[in-house]
Amino acid sequence: MIKSPDKETDQGIDAFSFLARFAPLIFLLLLMAVFAILEPRFLSSVNLFNVMRQVSITGLLAIGMTFVILTAGIDLSVGSLLAFAGLVAAAVAKGGMQDRFTVGDGAIGYGWPLAALAAIAVGLLGGALQGIAITKLKVPAFVVTLGGMSVFRGAALLFAAGGPISGFQPSFAWWGQGRIGPVPVPVIIFLFAALIAHIVLRYTRYGRRVYAVGGNPEAARLAGVNVTAVIWSVYIIMGFFAGLGAFVLAARLNSAEAVAGTGYELTVIASVVIGGTSLFGGSGSIFGTVIGAVLIGVLLNGLVLMNVSSYVQQIIIGVIIVLAVAFDTFAKSRRRKA
Repeated sequence: MIKSPDKETDQGIDAFSFLARFAPLIFLLLLMAVFAILEPRFLSSVNLFNVMRQVSITGLLAIGMTFVILTAGIDLSVGSLLAFAGLVAAAVAKGGMQDRFTVGDGAIGYGWPLAALAAIAVGLLGGALQGIAITKLKVPAFVVTLGGMSVFRGAALLFAAGGPISGFQPSFAWWGQGRIGPVPVPVIIFLFAALIAHIVLRYTRYGRRVYAVGGNPEAARLAGVNVTAVIWSVYIIMGFFAGLGAFVLAARLNSAEAVAGTGYELTVIASVVIGGTSLFGGSGSIFGTVIGAVLIGVLLNGLVLMNVSSYVQQIIIGVIIVLAVAFDTFAKSRRRKA
């Protein structure tokens, strides 16, 4: 029986769609196989948990960035906001700046719960302010968050006079250094946050509105969606994850610094884009973002084990970002023709 051209075209589109959807996962598995062959230490449980621990911070930020990019937005301030929120959390944990270098139980402070709430509050406020500038003042997200990157970094430097705040109580440090069984606590926080975000995006009315606004904001508005509120909300969500990531990072390092998070925006955006979320909005998933974040973590870890220069690592990540966006653009143009 001779197949009709239409069926052949449909099958071709399905095959391409399958590749587009699962390419990050396939590439991750291939990358792990290559590193396992070239460097036997790569597949050790210690190294794999170390990779996941390193990924957990940027992974938390990438979850928030997924919401932003799904609406065709961008946030370049995440690293700077993380640094500022981390310093505020550290100051609360130490009970002020006078004991900023006191180590362990000698630093009384206000405890880790208030420190975590302080970090998240700073993140929420920073995200809300940027969201207002984007939605109410109609300033492009790129410009607002580029300015925010400078503002929050300056605020961090001013807040701590350029120095670190270090030496927390064990109960604080546990959130970054502790384990539940063999699994590091930051990894559990990251995966739990990813699960909640996945449920919100896939199975709630709010999640459908986020996709609708990113796909076609005018059509979403005509359908009764408050586009302004949705766009504002995704920057608040981004701020929440920046604050949470700041708390976990400070706990992990047992220190908060004004230079923390430098360059994170590149890694975070790369994780989201490589994971299949379109920079044009309306398409993507939390699952893809998790895969993208792990992929970058595996790539950097494997290159370090093979003694590849950090400069070369940055070049490789930059090239991967460009290729991922090029692939996304090609996929969109192919779908339009179909």
